[in-house]
Amino acid sequence: MTRKRVGVLISGRGSNLQALVDAAQAPDYPAEILLVISNVPGAQGLARADEAGIAALAINHKDFASREDFDTVLNETLKQAEIDILCNAGFLRLHTPGFVRAWYNRHLNIHPSLLPAFKGLHTHERVLAEGVKISGCSVHFVREEMDTGPIVAQAAVPVLEGDTPDRLAARVLEAEHHLYPHALGLVASGAVRVEGKRVIGTTQQYRQSMLFSPALSGALY
Repeated sequence: MTRKRVGVLISGRGSNLQALVDAAQAPDYPAEILLVISNVPGAQGLARADEAGIAALAINHKDFASREDFDTVLNETLKQAEIDILCNAGFLRLHTPGFVRAWYNRHLNIHPSLLPAFKGLHTHERVLAEGVKISGCSVHFVREEMDTGPIVAQAAVPVLEGDTPDRLAARVLEAEHHLYPHALGLVASGAVRVEGKRVIGTTQQYRQSMLFSPALSGALY
């Protein structure tokens, strides 16, 4: 098995990076994490990469006059490392159209909602304000518009009575740590492919058939 060469972009602590790194330790996992880049020097995720023996690099976006200049250097660095698939894991920068085109259908992002609902920032606060009963997370291919693109996989998380944004965020993050390695594995193995605006393939793998929030009591009518 030829494993896909993966680069990961981060801006912070890198907990989803760690989930990907841990998954890639399995000999039958179809991808290997070879490069981690942060736009924030000193980001905790860079230390995680160092500890795992993965090349880690800071490219400070503040050192560039424009977003295009930053993305040009980022793209060249990834190309030199011969990266096949790129994963955003808490990377807090919007990409330029040229960068998105360069990595079209090879670039994944994870977002803490069940897209296409609640795109953008302050997701959990908005979920609670709207009274949503089930939230979750999504892994999707990156497109020019933020938090759009064909969805590879999703995980549902119940919203509980008395939830705060932090409590909900913690449960969604736990789901992310399972979902992202699963989604990357599907893409890297070729089990899924993009057709138009949809991802086609073996994406429907459920631990249980239905999730109810609030939980059902008694018979299912």
